[in-house]
Amino acid sequence: MRVAVVGPTHPFKGGVAAHTTELARRLALAGHDSELVSWSRLYPSLLYPGRQVVPAGAPDLPPYGRTTRPLSWVRPDSWWRAGRALRDHDLVVLVHVVPVLAPALLTVLRAARAGRARHQADAGPRVVVVAHNVLPHEPHPGAAGLVRALLSRADDVVVHSPEQADLARRLGALAVSALELPPHLPGGDPSPRAVHEGPPRVLALGLVRPYKGTDLLVRAVQQVPGVRLTVAGELWGEAGARVRALAAEPASGGRVDLREGYVPGPVLASLLAQHDVLALPYRSATASQNALLGHAHGLPVLATRVGTFAQDVQDGVDGLLVEPDDPAALAGALRRLAEPGVLERLRSGVRPPDLQARWEPYLAALAGSGGRARVATPPASAR
Repeated sequence: MRVAVVGPTHPFKGGVAAHTTELARRLALAGHDSELVSWSRLYPSLLYPGRQVVPAGAPDLPPYGRTTRPLSWVRPDSWWRAGRALRDHDLVVLVHVVPVLAPALLTVLRAARAGRARHQADAGPRVVVVAHNVLPHEPHPGAAGLVRALLSRADDVVVHSPEQADLARRLGALAVSALELPPHLPGGDPSPRAVHEGPPRVLALGLVRPYKGTDLLVRAVQQVPGVRLTVAGELWGEAGARVRALAAEPASGGRVDLREGYVPGPVLASLLAQHDVLALPYRSATASQNALLGHAHGLPVLATRVGTFAQDVQDGVDGLLVEPDDPAALAGALRRLAEPGVLERLRSGVRPPDLQARWEPYLAALAGSGGRARVATPPASAR
């Protein structure tokens, strides 16, 4: 099929940009005529106060070669032109990131179908929305209406958990496919790990926002002598200020190291190799590949039972699971990790994740929903 993936890619940072890039690449490897239609300007700075692009230009994943960047959030005319250019495609995949971009994606969708009746065989491309989060983790007025307008006009909506599928249906999606999030891990191969004797060294990685529960983890560390915690990522707003304040409290004892700023892919492997446990103390979650990232680098994972973490972490085998929003439960898990032999046993249970198994059904589902059939033109000798 002729396929266009419309979404963020390098130099924009984060897991959605990485997934979009990898999706376009894997569609091409599967034999489709795949292009990536991306953004030159993605967010208003008021909505995304941190750095929007990868520092120093180093990509988290190799960029996809067939990429154009015609879209700009300040140029609605660019939304329409980009959609018109996709009218002859078989499948258009719209990557839904945040509600504020729903009008742009809806314009692309309408332009791709403009001038063609939906009952006609050549009614334009089939449109599939990939919704990483149907609604944002911190909802705001008007978000549901914007998302409903987009999802209700798509031919199919792909989400990454049953809970998100239910939410998409409630917001008017006509057809919903709940598929496991396929991995697109940054950081490359694991770095050599030096022998470490002593209390566990715990890593909390990524953007600090309220739903990620980093403040709860710092409070838990305060209750467990010896355990050291590194918080590596951008510290945003009140959530970031809360973590800074907790790290400076006497109870933290200088055992909480704040490495503020975006962590680019090329330094991830060495950072993970300097720690013993990857912590995911989220208050809430949808789908995440962070547990797989920890396991890919040989680390047991301490996570809460939210989102897909309970699918990716086997409690007591390759990590520990606790209930969300509970500093006492996190502290109990940290005490258990500090017991003699526990960390070594969990580390021995870690297995490298299969990075291919989830992609095959994911691509098959997209292709299976993907538009009108293309009829190959026979060679001249067969006419």
